[in-house]
Amino acid sequence: MLFHKKIVIIGGTTGIGLSAAQAFLRQGAQVVVLGKDDETSIRALEVLGKNAHVLTADATQDGTAEQAIAKCLERFGGFDGLYHVAGGSGRRFGDGPLHELTLEGWEKTLQINLTSVMLSNRAAVQQFLALGKGGAIVNLSSALAYAPAPQYFATHAYAAAKAAIIGFTKSIAAYYAGENIRVNVIAPGLVESPMSQRAVQDEDIMAYVRHRQRLDGGRAAHPADLDGMASLLLSDAGAFITGQVVAVDGGWSVGG
Repeated sequence: MLFHKKIVIIGGTTGIGLSAAQAFLRQGAQVVVLGKDDETSIRALEVLGKNAHVLTADATQDGTAEQAIAKCLERFGGFDGLYHVAGGSGRRFGDGPLHELTLEGWEKTLQINLTSVMLSNRAAVQQFLALGKGGAIVNLSSALAYAPAPQYFATHAYAAAKAAIIGFTKSIAAYYAGENIRVNVIAPGLVESPMSQRAVQDEDIMAYVRHRQRLDGGRAAHPADLDGMASLLLSDAGAFITGQVVAVDGGWSVGG
């Protein structure tokens, strides 16, 4: 599906991003993946092999996405798509219920989850315009953006950031559609990943998740569960899809 595509994955050395990189490579793509630390980047390089290039940098810093895209152009001779996976919990900074939310928690959570998306999407759009042939962007949001779970997932800055990704994506999708630049969102429920260990190791939370995500017997998503939709939206098979939010959530958004 992604044969010959050159894809940059922001947050591609663990979890959802690494699974996507492996899936894209199996479909004949070439990928540049960005990780946040040397340890995960080294492991990813060992897993991904010669049709991938791995960089280590901070996705919240201006210039990082440009560096990854430039490497994609240099190494593989083109740039066709961006998959922005990077993000994370702001609990350690003070994210939580509004009456407990700290200013640092708010600002750090938005920086990690929203500012990083703006920076990568801006870099991608600038390059697509320069190349003059369109391109595709997929951003990762969360079911918590529109289907809250207050008992177990009361991180209000995180929910705000993930909801803002949806509004941001729709806005830029509308603006750049005439340039054949497509921008879409995947919104997962709980995915088993390095970020979700607090939840997946808590029996009460997982009982709740199994009730909300009832597909396949009720479980947390595997990172690979998102690969098919990401592949579709970044490929020519998704050439007439833009501005959409696709819930890959096992039924979270329609569950009780």
